[in-house]
Amino acid sequence: MPAFLKNLIPPTPLSRRLATQSLLFAAGDGTFNTAAAFYLVAFVGLSPAQIGVGLTVAGIASFLTAYPMGKLADLIGPKRVWAISALISALMFATMPFIHGFWAYLCVIVVFEVVNNAGGAGRNAYVLDVLPDKERVQTQAFMYSSLNLGFTIGALIAGIALAMETDTVLKWGVPFFALAIGIANSVWITRLPMAPHDVRRAAGEIVEKLPGPGALRNVGWLLVTTFTGTLWSNQVLLHTVIPLWLVEYTDSPRWLLAWLFATNTVLCIILPAYTSKGVRNVRDALRRVWWSSAFFVAACAITLVTHDTRGFLTIFLVWVGHVAVTGAELAVGSASWAFQAELMDPDRRGEYQGVAGIGRQLGGAWAPALFTFLAMGWHPDFYSGAGWVVIAAIIVVAAAGMGPSTRMAVRFKQAHFPREDEPEPAAA
Repeated sequence: MPAFLKNLIPPTPLSRRLATQSLLFAAGDGTFNTAAAFYLVAFVGLSPAQIGVGLTVAGIASFLTAYPMGKLADLIGPKRVWAISALISALMFATMPFIHGFWAYLCVIVVFEVVNNAGGAGRNAYVLDVLPDKERVQTQAFMYSSLNLGFTIGALIAGIALAMETDTVLKWGVPFFALAIGIANSVWITRLPMAPHDVRRAAGEIVEKLPGPGALRNVGWLLVTTFTGTLWSNQVLLHTVIPLWLVEYTDSPRWLLAWLFATNTVLCIILPAYTSKGVRNVRDALRRVWWSSAFFVAACAITLVTHDTRGFLTIFLVWVGHVAVTGAELAVGSASWAFQAELMDPDRRGEYQGVAGIGRQLGGAWAPALFTFLAMGWHPDFYSGAGWVVIAAIIVVAAAGMGPSTRMAVRFKQAHFPREDEPEPAAA
């Protein structure tokens, strides 16, 4: 096998099993989510405004339940919470053909978000718990590649359903396909090896109240996750601001949007295994933070220029700007995986994931509205591109804040964390 292709295959049996799980999850989730907007309007009877309100309420529920769901993962075991959450999420898809109206939709989406909080906390805690330290960042990079591949497969399946003349396949086939894949995903999770935390939980060795301060008292960790949430606002640029800018402020053809998203998807499938290499500790992660902010600033500058260019040059620059945003995404991804591996209490990983959920919301929930206003609606007389400058400055400030925040988190770790035993090989 050529070295390039060989490097895209996870190196250990456990990392391959985790990557396969990511593929299963994303294929089912991506199938329904690709068709969700049309599905909710056509079959559930919602207006776009009602969909937006539902997503907002679900986001609030996600914020409020992030911490208790993380504590739950520590209490009953991350793998168990992850598997149960995956099963409940799959069952939520099966309810879609039978619900109608706003209130039924709101109940389903709130449950879905709360359960996903628990599942995300369990998943991330399990991955860090079951893997040796040297494999954590690299394995999560392969899992990220598999997620993007799975979402692509799901989008293709949904596209076929949307293209059919009959609504029967779309109404019944899409949610029940997502259900089947979701059940397979849940079963796959149960077949993964037990992690040390799960073994101690099963043996009754986990105490419900651990000694020492909890995650909410780790101000450094909360700041790290908040600034990381701000750095992850590259997704707002990728999916919202740049597409709107392309349509409203450039002469680019609209078909370019499909090419941009295809480019991002392909790069996020191929490159994470490469871009995460060499990230072993907090110092390496901080370098990636600055790489991410540099890519982000370059994307802002390049996109701003396209307002005054024409023809092929505009198309090329918009594409380059999108590639730069992808670079920001890949760099902050490898940094955030290292921060999780290095700065979380090994006895409280679920709890720390819950606090991370709070931090990510604080750091990025405001970005879609603010960035869209700055780029599209704020054009002061002294400089019409000032909004893009402010967006770039926000990211630079977030990157600058990561240094002192990580130092605080490292000091907290040295003062309060127990020594972490290295996990046994995959059969543990």
